[in-house]
Amino acid sequence: MFTVSVDPKLIEHCKVMVSKHDFGKRFTANGTKEQQLTGIIGQSVVMDFFGKGYVDGSYGFDEGVDLVFADKTIDVKTMGRTTAVKSGYTNNFLKLQDYFDTDIYIFCSYHKIKQVLTVCGWISKEDFVVKRRFYPKGSIRTRFDKTTFTTFADLYEIDNKDLNNVNSITDLKNQLK
Repeated sequence: MFTVSVDPKLIEHCKVMVSKHDFGKRFTANGTKEQQLTGIIGQSVVMDFFGKGYVDGSYGFDEGVDLVFADKTIDVKTMGRTTAVKSGYTNNFLKLQDYFDTDIYIFCSYHKIKQVLTVCGWISKEDFVVKRRFYPKGSIRTRFDKTTFTTFADLYEIDNKDLNNVNSITDLKNQLK
């Protein structure tokens, strides 16, 4: 895992994008504006790593492909947090996004108070299908800190320890080549 500071200009750009565009174009479980903002921030930071700029919502729905690198389609999944990420943490993935034609998932956590993004790791869709755990809508899940929440949609989980670890932007790019 590695953590980077998020440029305030990127955050402001993402706020404008979320105010102008609805990034929850699914039939259900579209996420709140705050959840959409978290996702757009994570996606924009990772896009910027690869020289792809920031998210531009005017192009419409991206079919689950946030960027392409080394001929691989990549979907960036970002969870919002108010604590630093730990290796034992879990990443959530909505089942209804499973049909997208994506080769790679990059899982991130955005610390909303410190405004830093942690790249937790990445995994191929093929490996994700093998390693993930499924929880139907309404399941009660227990977090790392022993608090609980009820799933609002069918959900997959994968732990940080099951992702390919990366130590830097360069390491991430080299592993994805």
